[in-house]
Amino acid sequence: MSQGLIPATILTGFLGSGKTTLLKRVLTEAHGQKIAVIENEFGEENIDNDILVSNEGEQIIQMNNGCVCCTIREDLRSTLSDLAEKRRKGELSFDRVVIETTGLADPGPVAQTFFMDDEVAESYLLDSVLTLVDAKHAEQQLDTRQEARRQIGFADQIFISKTDLADPAAVDALAHRIKHMNPRAPQSRVHFGEVSLDKIFDLKGFNLNSKLEIDPDFLNADDGHGHHHHDHDHDHEHGEHCDHPHHHAHDDDVKSFVFRADRAFSPTKLEDFLGSIVQVYGPKLLRYKGVLFMKGSDRKVIFQGVHQLMGSDLGPKWMPGEKRQNKMVFIGIDLPREILEQGLTQCLV
Repeated sequence: MSQGLIPATILTGFLGSGKTTLLKRVLTEAHGQKIAVIENEFGEENIDNDILVSNEGEQIIQMNNGCVCCTIREDLRSTLSDLAEKRRKGELSFDRVVIETTGLADPGPVAQTFFMDDEVAESYLLDSVLTLVDAKHAEQQLDTRQEARRQIGFADQIFISKTDLADPAAVDALAHRIKHMNPRAPQSRVHFGEVSLDKIFDLKGFNLNSKLEIDPDFLNADDGHGHHHHDHDHDHEHGEHCDHPHHHAHDDDVKSFVFRADRAFSPTKLEDFLGSIVQVYGPKLLRYKGVLFMKGSDRKVIFQGVHQLMGSDLGPKWMPGEKRQNKMVFIGIDLPREILEQGLTQCLV
């Protein structure tokens, strides 16, 4: 029995985007992994009963292939603790957990559970938040539902499904729009539920230290200020410097912005400022992340957060000759960009 933290994946997405198809595939495919699936809604349209082996009155159901399925009767926290305890006692065997949220849920509180609750944090590691987007209906959903926009803002990885049913130009415009809302989540276009498992698991989207290993471009991504020539339409971050006229029809409330500076931060000033920002704007901050150059430290500091919960970690040392700089990405709803920029600038040494 491997000890160590159990990786957890949050699967979110609009109704009809293919979450159930994806889940069924993950659960029935012979990938040699035992997966526990926690469902926030457990309806007849979800997992077929023919692949379930149910014990009467038990909320945890074993699959024929050894996977485990679980409905959330109380809250997520107790369900996770319960699963971890059964695993420790050897009553259940599973390698990882996938949590499917309801179609219009805000994944924020689910993600926060992994930070806030000591018992959960001792057993689980939040690997990533995956958002499925239905290419055919997304445009309208993003226009009318803030929950849909929030799901994009939270994502570590975005899968656009049903692209074969939508007009290719519309899919390109959708991909572009999503990129403005969340530049740090890679996008993949997938056939309904056909995603290879290595794109779903162990993405390390949320683990602080691994961010640098898996995303060497995090520090050098062009943030679209026009200093560099754009070779690719879809590579720049946030919309304000975007020259694509088709895009301006959507001024989404979920936006990202990048702060960059070559001078070091004063640790105390930065902590005070970020603390106050998180107090005031926490509910509107979906995800934020950064690699920081701190005065007095020869190591990178990696910081990230969800809503009001913020954490930081020492990263690797700055290499000799490596350019030391701060880069932070904030994704949120109607972010007070000027306040953030001025405040962060005042925290520089």
